[in-house]
Parts: sequence; C-alpha cells; structure tokens
Amino acid sequence: MNLFVSFACNNSLWLLWYRLVLTDLDLLKESGAGCITLHLVLHYFLLTNYSWMLCEGFYLHTVLVSAFVSEKKLLKWLLALGWGSPAFFIVLYGFLRGYASPSNDTIECWMNDSSFNKVFVGPVCISMLLNLVFLFNIMRVLLLKLKAPAGPHGAGPSRTILQAFRATLLLVPLLGLQYILTPFRPGNGHPYERTYETMLACTSSFQGLFVAVLFCFLNGEVIAQVKRKWRTVFLRTRANSYTATQVSVSTLTDLRV
Repeated sequence: MNLFVSFACNNSLWLLWYRLVLTDLDLLKESGAGCITLHLVLHYFLLTNYSWMLCEGFYLHTVLVSAFVSEKKLLKWLLALGWGSPAFFIVLYGFLRGYASPSNDTIECWMNDSSFNKVFVGPVCISMLLNLVFLFNIMRVLLLKLKAPAGPHGAGPSRTILQAFRATLLLVPLLGLQYILTPFRPGNGHPYERTYETMLACTSSFQGLFVAVLFCFLNGEVIAQVKRKWRTVFLRTRANSYTATQVSVSTLTDLRV
C-alpha cells in the first residue's frame, strides 16, 4: 500500500512538473521558491519509490527467513525507513545545492543536472543491490525447500512451495531490480544516451502497471473475491427481479379477482 502511494505521488508530481513548470519560461527564468520546492518534493517521492521497494524486499526476506519476528515492530521500522530515510537525503541535497553550489547550479528551478545529484545515486544503488541480495537469498531458501526429501507417502514439494518459487521470479518488478542499471546515466552525446532514455522511460512509466497486473489483477485470491462479489450481486439482482415478478403477478391476480 505504501509502495503504491509513493508511485501515485511521484507520478502525479511529475505530471504537475511538466504541466506547470516546463511550460512556463518565465517561471524557469525566475527559479523561485515554489518551483524549487516542487523539485525537492518530487525527488523526495522519487526516492520513496526506491526506499519502499527496499522495504518490500526486506519484509519478504524477513518473513521467509526469520519466523519469530514481531510483525508490528517490523512494520514500524519499515515505515520509518520508507518515509524517513528519503527525507534525510533530500534535506542534504537541498542544503548542498542551495548553499554550496555554484550559481549555474541554481538556475531553471534546479532542472539542470548537477554534481550534487550523486546524493541520490548512493541510496538508489544500495537499495537495488540489497534487493538483489534479498532476491538471491529468497530463491536459495526456496530451492532448499524444493530439494527437501519427499514425505512418507512419496509426495514431492508441496504445491504451495512451487507457487512461492514461481512468485519469487515475479519479484523483479516489485523490488525494482530493472532499475539496477539506470543510476549509471551516460554522458551527453554518448552513443547509448537515447537507448538509456528509452529504457528509463519504459521502466519508470510501466512499473506500477506491471506490479498491479502481476500482484493484483492476476492474483488468485483477488480473482476469487471479484468472482464472489459479482456472483453475489448477480444473485441479488435475480432475487430482486424474482420478488418483483411475484409482486406483479400477485397484483394482476388481485385486479382480476
């Protein structure tokens, strides 16, 4: 839920940025406090995307590997990590770029690239690498369970374990591992600059869609609940229709009498 909130806020702010800032040349020239604040808030939610993807990986890894962990305490720590750690880096970035950067770094609402953008690269790389480690360890644990000896009746690995292993392979978009190369942006005029921009646009724009489709709309429990809901609505509609028909028939009978 927190991951999707960060996705929604980040994408909404990008739309706001393109709509209000990039189309107003006077605002870009003035580089006022409003557009700079929008820049900082936008990048805060950009970092929350990565921090919550890290929280997803850490939560799944902890639940699978450590069975005796208080879920309430774990969620409290994850909330602090997911929403609090990006704030620290944003404050550091804003201070460095606002007070320690040359004048050409504070123009055009900070839209131009700056050497202080490296403040974002560090936590993003750490988040991706940790999620990669979590994914490998999750797969290792599941493979050990898959290779466990058969039960007394000769049964192989349970269907639940097989489903868990298949779900692990689908964790790539949830953990954002497709971003593992995106922090290393090629320089201007580089032969792979256009390829990088295309890949970044696709991964950034469709990650929420992929996660929603894989983990929500294709989820067996979600599909079962939707079917149950529609079945209930359909049966209720038929029941109401049947009752209305009975009332109509009774009314016609009374009128005839």
